[in-house]
Amino acid sequence: MSLAVDFAPAAVVARLEAVEVRRGGAVALHPLEWQIHAGERWVVIGANGAGKSTLLATVAGAMRPTSGRVHVLGEYLDDADLDELLPRVGWASAYLADLLPADELVLDVVLTASQACLCRAEEDYPAVDVARACELLSWVGARRLIERPFGTLSEGERKRVQLARALMTDPELLLLDEPAAGLDLGGREALLRTLSRLAEDPDGPVQVLVSHHVEEIPSGITHALLLREGRVVAAGPIASALTSASLSATFGMPLRVLSSNGRWTARIA
Repeated sequence: MSLAVDFAPAAVVARLEAVEVRRGGAVALHPLEWQIHAGERWVVIGANGAGKSTLLATVAGAMRPTSGRVHVLGEYLDDADLDELLPRVGWASAYLADLLPADELVLDVVLTASQACLCRAEEDYPAVDVARACELLSWVGARRLIERPFGTLSEGERKRVQLARALMTDPELLLLDEPAAGLDLGGREALLRTLSRLAEDPDGPVQVLVSHHVEEIPSGITHALLLREGRVVAAGPIASALTSASLSATFGMPLRVLSSNGRWTARIA
């Protein structure tokens, strides 16, 4: 299966300039600057309500900032033709999953991503699209689910199908909002194996993954952005950004961070 993405060396894939998001009078994101370059794999870490999902939705074009500018794949979002731009961005989130019809067959859930729609009507999809959807479902370990209605799946199965859907258009930028949330230990580790293969693939898409557990960071992640109450605590290469001091500041308690073989854990210091 080809996941190859062709970027110029160190190309800027996404850039946020003084981006602020207010909702209902409250500040969800204070003005922040952030750049994502070709070849990078990011994790965004923070407590519930830190602004992680808001940040990801802003990059995905699903939420407009109150102020500031968002550039994605060389386009300023306010001026871009989103019908052309957004298929180049794969996005998986609980918000998007809730919009998918419960009675839609898994194969169609993945297929419809190629036309940026949520359900299959009378469209005829070419054989090459059907083959790619089947290949992606096999790659994420969900080939046996093809004829199952999406609403009958377990949480772990839904996560795998959402990942296949996000990859359907061969995106240049992949945004995953808490992909392991709600999974049991076995389901989490099975999904993280798939995410690790994707992150470690040098030809794979640039990736941004949101989580509030360091244990859910797959191996292959290169950079980390830590948020607290909508403000950046630390950002940069993961070994220098994800430290005991920065994680303690992010969660407001003394924590000790440990890493082994590309995986991370945290404990009360």
